[in-house]
Amino acid sequence: VHEFTVEDYRQMANETINVGFIGAGTNTALRHIPGLRAQHGVELVGVANRSIESSQTAVDKYELGEAYPTWLDLVEDPEIDAICIGTWPYMHSTITLTGLDNGKHVMCEARMAMNGAEARDMLAASIANPDLITQVVPPPHLMLVEQHLIDLITDGYVGDIVNVNAHVTDGGGFPDSDQDSHWRHIREVSGNNVMTTGIWYENLMRLVGTASSVSANAQIVVPHRRGWDGNRYQMTIPDQLDVIYSLSGGGSVNLTVSTVSGPFAPPTEIWIFGTEGTLRIQTSGLQNDPVVTGARDGDDGMSEIEIPTEKRGGWRVEEEFINAIRGTEKITRSNFTDSVKYMEFTDAIQESWQTGKRVYLPSS
Repeated sequence: VHEFTVEDYRQMANETINVGFIGAGTNTALRHIPGLRAQHGVELVGVANRSIESSQTAVDKYELGEAYPTWLDLVEDPEIDAICIGTWPYMHSTITLTGLDNGKHVMCEARMAMNGAEARDMLAASIANPDLITQVVPPPHLMLVEQHLIDLITDGYVGDIVNVNAHVTDGGGFPDSDQDSHWRHIREVSGNNVMTTGIWYENLMRLVGTASSVSANAQIVVPHRRGWDGNRYQMTIPDQLDVIYSLSGGGSVNLTVSTVSGPFAPPTEIWIFGTEGTLRIQTSGLQNDPVVTGARDGDDGMSEIEIPTEKRGGWRVEEEFINAIRGTEKITRSNFTDSVKYMEFTDAIQESWQTGKRVYLPSS
């Protein structure tokens, strides 16, 4: 592993970092383009979408420099230092491996890959290129409260964890076969990622640790949806999922994720039950801050827990990526090692659902 000197860090801090985008979709436009543009010494120099026409449209709309004919042309450009991958998961592994082979730092949109095998290939390639920074975009839902929750749990607020009950309402309407398909409905581009299950497992993983075994029951309530071409397609990814998993550190989790609960379902909420206390986290969309309430043994009831100003988190993914390239901090949200864990979890759900058996995960 290369040992950087103080002079190396000083030189990196003064160098311009040229970033290219592969897939300038919704989240890239919302977060990554403005987030990277805001960083000192960063130039947004090019984009490759699925067609040169689409690439040129992105260049004109977001001022991204050059429109590349293909993603490979962008990755092989020696003037580009880092790439931001904003495609659907089916391209994440291929582009990441090619990017690392071409000496590029990689920021990859979530979910990490199609499955655990692809994710492990990505991790192996990142380990083989220790001078290159790799990052998977993390979920934003609990960023504001996460650090304080981790500290509360670590300091014994709930005692030993007995059970976690998480109900994720991931959609507002009743089941409707006339709905258009989202990329999350299509296995060919989404792989084993089911709705936002991997997102919420990643959130829970930070709070209560990893799963040791998984039992899953799933339903495809809406068996057909309209594709982007207007035709009717059979669905193979569940829209209702119920998972029970054991925690590596003790305790269990009941996780429900649904896009078909209907408009009267409560907002997403997480209950953490322990031997000495209880925590409840409620979220109602990314536009609203999560609300945390709790109580300990001897309290009269649940009360809201204020998040100290110094512990309030927020979105700084692009800043972290650039700082890591410059050598001033490490990637924490999210590194490839943690992201592999949630991909292995999604694989275990798929296997358990198909076989009806409990599936054991690799040791963390």
